[in-house]
Amino acid sequence: MDYLHDINAFLPGVIVALAGLVTITIDAYKNDHGSIYGLTVFSLLAGLILSVMDMFGPVGEAFTGMITYGGVSAFGSSVVLFGALFCVLISREYLSAIDHEYGEVYSLLLIATAGMLGLVSANNLIMIFIGIETMSICLYVLAGIIKGQKIGAEASLKYFLLGAFSTGFLLYGMALLYGATGSLYLTEIAEGASSDLLFIAGAALLLVGFFFKVSAVPFHMWTPDVYQGTPTTITAYMATASKSAAFVALLIVLSKMIPAETANWAGVIEVIAILTMVMGNLIAIVQDNIKRMLAYSSIAHAGYLLVGLAAGTPEGYSAVLFYLFAYTIMNIGAFGVVAYYERQQGLDFTDINNYVGLGFKKPLMGVLLSFFLFSLVGIPPFVGFVGKYLIFAAAINAGYIALAVILALASAASVYYYLRPMVYMYFKDPHKDVPLVRSGIVFRSTLVVLAALTLYFGIAFGDLHNLLSSFYTADWVTHLVGQ
Repeated sequence: MDYLHDINAFLPGVIVALAGLVTITIDAYKNDHGSIYGLTVFSLLAGLILSVMDMFGPVGEAFTGMITYGGVSAFGSSVVLFGALFCVLISREYLSAIDHEYGEVYSLLLIATAGMLGLVSANNLIMIFIGIETMSICLYVLAGIIKGQKIGAEASLKYFLLGAFSTGFLLYGMALLYGATGSLYLTEIAEGASSDLLFIAGAALLLVGFFFKVSAVPFHMWTPDVYQGTPTTITAYMATASKSAAFVALLIVLSKMIPAETANWAGVIEVIAILTMVMGNLIAIVQDNIKRMLAYSSIAHAGYLLVGLAAGTPEGYSAVLFYLFAYTIMNIGAFGVVAYYERQQGLDFTDINNYVGLGFKKPLMGVLLSFFLFSLVGIPPFVGFVGKYLIFAAAINAGYIALAVILALASAASVYYYLRPMVYMYFKDPHKDVPLVRSGIVFRSTLVVLAALTLYFGIAFGDLHNLLSSFYTADWVTHLVGQ
């Protein structure tokens, strides 16, 4: 039966979406009930296991070609679910400590994740729109979940207004592409692609919408304010799961829908990548608020990922997928440690200047933050180094020498602001003695696992890299199309 095949193809998304509806119902009858957290963790874990299994299964299409499963889509789903699961694991203790552990937080996270799973599996422009909007509407609400605080309301409003503005570009681009080709399916649009103005304008507007979602310059304006005003563990979710979903969708669109011969899209992406890397790193250097620093650094990382997309080769695409996984691990870890310090009373621990002496007061947290920051810089033997190396190599092999050099220089510049918190933690005396509350076993264990993965995949990365490369063999277009 076709409908059973369709449901099975999108089973992780079905499980997560149903869990989101069930948690909403539970919260309506029993506000903030403890079972909501347990159900959230279980559904995300079940979805993650199924997605990982799908990576080793067949590649195909479902729902009359609206979505694809297996291969790249399965890996994208795995990264999204991994990020969502680990963000939820560190969220309960943090949200409870700041008195904002609402049941609807988990419901919104689940529904947003379901939208992301649809986005990474999309094979049709309508599916892309549904996935992006399901994800975005939930994130608008989550950004302002701290009720009564002006900074949270500002973050939510700014995110909503700019997000709605970018959606206009996205939809207009889709309309023009439909007018130019007569289809909404990505592969059919590629077949009808041409160099006429209607197609070029539609593709350009579609890319603008995606550039907003991935925080690429000059469409990054919302990122620092939203990251600062959102609860830290939810910021981690925005910075990893949602960005990974948007990048996987952008990768699929570029490789399946917009043929390189139609226009010099690589040149456009190259310029955006350079602006994003340079601006993200330069502005991050002058930030004293650690959440804003991580926000601008996430913009810089978007630039590194765009380098892989600009290469436009199977090697570049597999490098982007690897880097998304690496970025998810180390960024959730970094935001998790910041969340631990932030919930302490007595000082504003979003200010880097207040990290003085903390490395010796809580040695485990200091070591964990050091692990994640070293990885974000790209220092071996951490996974961040491998991710940057793969993208660098892909750019060199594709002939983008200047772009690879700028990537290396921009990454070198990030050493200053990533290692700055460590200088405060270990090489400066504390100016005020503030008691630090001990973290719970789940919170601590989650960060330790992330640190272990950061080190493990920095050393034993071969199997994962080979798996991702297998998605892009000689018939890599067929893998993406799902035929």
